[in-house]
Amino acid sequence: NPILDQNWGVEGETRVAVLRVIKNSEANHLGMPLPGGRWRFYRQNDDGQLEFVGEHEEAHTPKDETLRIFTGTAFDLTAERKQSEFTVDRAHHTMDETFEIKLRNHRIDPVEIQVVEHLNRWQSWEIVEHSADFTKRDAHIIEFVVRLKPAEEKSVSYRVRYTQLPANL
Repeated sequence: NPILDQNWGVEGETRVAVLRVIKNSEANHLGMPLPGGRWRFYRQNDDGQLEFVGEHEEAHTPKDETLRIFTGTAFDLTAERKQSEFTVDRAHHTMDETFEIKLRNHRIDPVEIQVVEHLNRWQSWEIVEHSADFTKRDAHIIEFVVRLKPAEEKSVSYRVRYTQLPANL
C-alpha cells in the first residue's frame, strides 16, 4: 500500500557522508583483485605531516571495479532537508510531495556533494518539478550532484508525484 502518513520519511539523516571513490584499475596503480580489509586514509597537512582522515572495512574487490569507501561524516559540510508540501488527491489517485535540501560548504576548497533521495512512498512516481538536473539511479532513487565553492550555500528542490494510487484509499 502507498504510505500516506505526511511525516513518514521526513525525519532523516542530514549529515554529509564522506566517500572515497577509487577505480581498481592499472591507471590508478592497482588493477588486481584486492583482498577485503581495513582501508585507512591520510592527507598531508600544512606542516607536511600525515593526518589521519578516516578508515573503513571493505569487502574483496575484483579488478576494474569501483570502490566506494565511507570514511566518516563531514563537520564542515552541512545539509538541511525540509518537506514543504504534501497533498493526496484521492479523485485523481495521486500524491504530491515537495522537498528542499539546503547545502553549505564551510571548507576553503570547492566540493561536490551527491544528494541521494529515496522515493519509497509508492511504486509509480514521476518528478514534476526540479531546480537542478538529476539522475534516476534505480526504481526508487534519484541523485542530484551539487558543486559548491568555498563558503557557498545552494538549495536543491523537487516535487515528486506518486501516481496510480489504489482506488480504495
